[in-house]
Amino acid sequence: MIHELSHATDVTHPCVPGSDEDRIAALTRALPPEPTVEELASVFGLLGDPGRVRLLITLLEGGEVCVHDLAAVTGQSESGVSHALRLLRAHRVVVVRRSGRSAFYRLADGHIRIVLDVALTHLGHAPAPRAVRTQELPSGATDTREALS
Repeated sequence: MIHELSHATDVTHPCVPGSDEDRIAALTRALPPEPTVEELASVFGLLGDPGRVRLLITLLEGGEVCVHDLAAVTGQSESGVSHALRLLRAHRVVVVRRSGRSAFYRLADGHIRIVLDVALTHLGHAPAPRAVRTQELPSGATDTREALS
């Protein structure tokens, strides 16, 4: 909604306090509820740790990966990986599948894949968003570009 509002108003008008109360009211209504803002900040805060970012990129590239392999790829201890994965699971960024004594992790859904793809593309470390597997796309979307719109 904020994205739509930013294109609807001429941004060349002077910024004078009280001069555009309708726009301010519309932008204020477009803000999500405070608990949502706080949860989003927490999820983005998880990306502030390079070790967790390595885990997420490994899952982005590898799909479902066991804790042992995640530790080997990222250069972290299995204990450290398990702790990081618990945090990511608590924020619904990753999901786990257990098979016997092994735990296999993957990104929770296509939305997480899109966030990582867009961030990597922004930094120039990925050519363009990778196609998200069909079962991970939001309802009705057939490719990553549709999922973003």
